[in-house]
Amino acid sequence: MDRRTARKIRLSHQDLELLGFLAEQRLALPDHAAKLLGVQTETASTRLSKLVEGGYVKREALFRGKPPMYLIERDGLDVVGSSLPVPRVDLRTYEHDVGLAWLWVAARAGTFGLLGEVIGERRMRSHDGAREPGAEPFGVRLGGLGPRGAARLHYPDLLLQTTDGRRIALELELSSKGRARLETILTGYGADPRIDGVLYLVQSASVARLVHDTARRLGISSLVHLQRVRLEARSPAAAHARAAGRTAPTRPADPASPSAVAGGLPGPAAEAAL
Repeated sequence: MDRRTARKIRLSHQDLELLGFLAEQRLALPDHAAKLLGVQTETASTRLSKLVEGGYVKREALFRGKPPMYLIERDGLDVVGSSLPVPRVDLRTYEHDVGLAWLWVAARAGTFGLLGEVIGERRMRSHDGAREPGAEPFGVRLGGLGPRGAARLHYPDLLLQTTDGRRIALELELSSKGRARLETILTGYGADPRIDGVLYLVQSASVARLVHDTARRLGISSLVHLQRVRLEARSPAAAHARAAGRTAPTRPADPASPSAVAGGLPGPAAEAAL
């Protein structure tokens, strides 16, 4: 559908809020939109269909038995003033991208405490790719140079900036990166004075142990915190209905720690979504 058709669609405040959310995500599902807007999934699906008809959003139904995914188009990015690129589907990261959209919704809902800003990986990478020479990147330096001669950087899945100026990195770790890779990333976090805490959200006990043991070996246990989340194989809606109250920290929360900032992820929060 061409841009002239898109301009004929009247957008409400909720449409713009939804487009702003989609701009920050690689993909989103109807349940994400429903939670974000505080409406029923059917209502959110209708609103998404309207945005598809207007040329602002693309609908992809790639998995049998799973809800369709929605990706923002160039017209959608333009109408909310976003300079981010149009996202592309990557089936290898589908589960992770679904989880990240839920974490974003949870963060904006206050699950992680009072926040001044929530910054996703898409925005961090885009910012750093366009930054002036010598400007401070969002990415955490890992040491050495990448394949094109640029500094090696690692990006958290979400960066939370609290109202009192702290930066908390969120890592949704659904599978192990391997001991060597994890050690490199944690070393980078430990050496970055801008990062006040790192909260790893993990599904399996083995990954939790690996993160915990690596942080302890590097002497940064006070910086790195763990939170177990449970993935549901069924639909996101069913996961949301079953997940409330099931998250539990892997260790007691220190009032000054990132896990305390996260409020222990009570209620629907991240697991609702995952």
